[in-house]
Amino acid sequence: MENHSQESACSHSQEDSHNQSHNHSREGACHHHHVDVEDTSGSRLLITLALNLLIPLVQVIGGLYANSVALISDATHNFSDFTAVLIAYFAYIIGKKGATPRNTFGYRRSEVVAAMINVMILLGASVFILHEAVARFRNPEPVSGILVMAIAGVGVFGNGLSAFLLHKDAAHSLNVRGAFLHMIGDFLTSVAVLLNGLVLIFKPWYWLDPMLSFLIVIFILKNCWTIAKEAAPILMNATPKGIDIEEVQRFLEERPDICGAHHLHAWNVSSISIAFSAHVVVDDQLLSRTETLAQKIREELLHRFDIDHAVLQFETRDCGEGDLLCEYSCSGVRKAH
Repeated sequence: MENHSQESACSHSQEDSHNQSHNHSREGACHHHHVDVEDTSGSRLLITLALNLLIPLVQVIGGLYANSVALISDATHNFSDFTAVLIAYFAYIIGKKGATPRNTFGYRRSEVVAAMINVMILLGASVFILHEAVARFRNPEPVSGILVMAIAGVGVFGNGLSAFLLHKDAAHSLNVRGAFLHMIGDFLTSVAVLLNGLVLIFKPWYWLDPMLSFLIVIFILKNCWTIAKEAAPILMNATPKGIDIEEVQRFLEERPDICGAHHLHAWNVSSISIAFSAHVVVDDQLLSRTETLAQKIREELLHRFDIDHAVLQFETRDCGEGDLLCEYSCSGVRKAH
């Protein structure tokens, strides 16, 4: 059988080469399905960008006139979100670029990098807000409740509209989801500032203004943790959430046409795309038969595990120790396998 395989591979080398190229191209089109954010997300990000530039400008001016640190804190939060949405928009544009010889997976992970930059911006804004709130808490000053309510109302409307615009695409993109969470946070903090202004109209509880700033910081930090918890594992090439690598191995080895599977890797190319590679042990056979098998495996991996970019290396015997994981990637030893 082995001799027959070698002779067939040699005698039809040119034809096989052409067919393999054609089949790979066709399989790539059929099996590498990606859930793309619609093109409209770009225009939505632009509208959100304009709103988040206008809102903090109004809030800063109003906060200075009203003598409200809560308004200025909310403005700082909103301005950090303007920067966050700006980064999100550029990440969206960059992410649309295709693969290159240097970046063979394209630029889709730029959205994850952008999400982590957003976290750092929010942390910086939190430090500023805490500094101002502590100073004002120690020395409370009169605050104009009516003006605070009016300016906070602008924030409620603008942030609510921004969150509505980004809601649809937030389900498909970590980058847009990060911007969406910023908008939800801004909307809720603007509502809180508005209620703060209502209270100050009737009660001179000026300590309430800096106290509200502390609550805004807590909410900001919660958002930071939510985004970082999703983005960090992607940057670390961790196994995607919801993927049990041992279950994938069992699924492969339960097939009657597969003798074993080892050296499995699964990672996120972006927040919506899962790549996978594995060494698959089969009986000695013609190469053309493994192409048919590979097509079936890719289809099943997509439908069962949402793996849309599967790379399979077929072998007739285990390489290395035949373990589930690749010992070389764990130990740092550089060795062909």
